[in-house]
Amino acid sequence: MEKDCGAWINLLSHKFKAKLDATFQDFGITGVQSRILYYIQFHCQRGPVFQRDIESAFGMSRSTATGILQLLEKNGMIRRESVPMDARLKSLVPTQKAIELNSRVYEYLQDMDRLLTQGLTEEQVLQFKEMAAQMLKNLDEYREKTTA
Repeated sequence: MEKDCGAWINLLSHKFKAKLDATFQDFGITGVQSRILYYIQFHCQRGPVFQRDIESAFGMSRSTATGILQLLEKNGMIRRESVPMDARLKSLVPTQKAIELNSRVYEYLQDMDRLLTQGLTEEQVLQFKEMAAQMLKNLDEYREKTTA
């Protein structure tokens, strides 16, 4: 039986996640945690990063983001700091431990991207990104229709 788009996406996601998890296991983090740490470090240079930013960027629920961020905090990778403009808000700040790990995380994520796109032209990679963005938009629009 021919695989449909959903099956291909699921297969790629599963293999990619397993590879990331295996690689970052030695650092005491998961693949998803590595991507979130990288996101926090990259974006905190431009201003405060909040949990809602993580939820939005990674398309995850509040409870999922809370669990991941609590583990990162427990493992000494991030800390939450009060924001002067609103004491209820806590910005996510990488610790020195996370900062030291960041270059390895970045290098490995770049290596994984090169591995994934090996043998593809720049046009094919761009086309894939456009198609994936459209598929994501389709899912978001469907969710909006069914929850309205």
